Amino acid sequence: MKGRTYYAPHGGLTPQTELHTGRAVFTDAYAVIPKGVYSDIVASLLPFWDNTRAWIIARPLSGFAETFSQYIMEVAPGGGSTQPEPEADAQGVLFVVEGSVTVTIEGADHVLTPGGYAYLPPASGWTVKNTGSETARFHWVRKAYEFVEGIDVPDPLFLNDNDIAPTPMPDTNGTWATTRFVDPDDLRHDMHITIVTFEPGGSIPFEETHVMEHGLYVLEGKAVYKLNQDWVEVEAGDFMWLRAFCPQACYAGGPGKFRYLLYKDVNRHAKLAFR
Repeated sequence: MKGRTYYAPHGGLTPQTELHTGRAVFTDAYAVIPKGVYSDIVASLLPFWDNTRAWIIARPLSGFAETFSQYIMEVAPGGGSTQPEPEADAQGVLFVVEGSVTVTIEGADHVLTPGGYAYLPPASGWTVKNTGSETARFHWVRKAYEFVEGIDVPDPLFLNDNDIAPTPMPDTNGTWATTRFVDPDDLRHDMHITIVTFEPGGSIPFEETHVMEHGLYVLEGKAVYKLNQDWVEVEAGDFMWLRAFCPQACYAGGPGKFRYLLYKDVNRHAKLAFR
């Protein structure tokens, strides 16, 4: 399968000649962070990461994401971390959009190139380094693992989008498909990171309203997305957060595929906080 390309932010600063009006939206039900806001002045440095900066596009926060955080990492040649994850119960997924990194876990090295996916279990002691000659950019999704007595923690996984045939959604003639990196029936996993693909003109033809929280980063193409009561235009590089039960639908705008990296929490009981 031909290697795909993915949008990756490169920072910089919007010139003074530009209008300030943009597409950023922040509500109680959803948020849209457009690609133009990934500037140098909002990048973060992280402890124990060398030659690295990050754009933190989601984090647990009152009125915002509740179950996950999502970073866009930019690691220069020679950079990386031998202590990347500060929380012992945190699991992670890396998805590479540009360059390459080497992830070491359980004594084995795994090279991730564009489209590369890594699932990293909690307390697995993984490390990551850019051993190449070009700057690497990748998504890092973090979630506190919800342990269940009698169910094992998932094993590490190393896969690539380019090697997996998307699964068409029923009765869509292939216009709507999902690339799955883990088996949806595997109850060891309490989060799924997938890639959703729409052909030009494809749609979610009803307002999805469900318990799963979502993070959506547009990897390719453009669409009009229904978020709660609003229709918004999104394109490659934009990020959307949807709280649980936020209605959603979309139309892919063409002329090429519309693809996004999707986070959702799955396979666990709803906690009864007030019991």
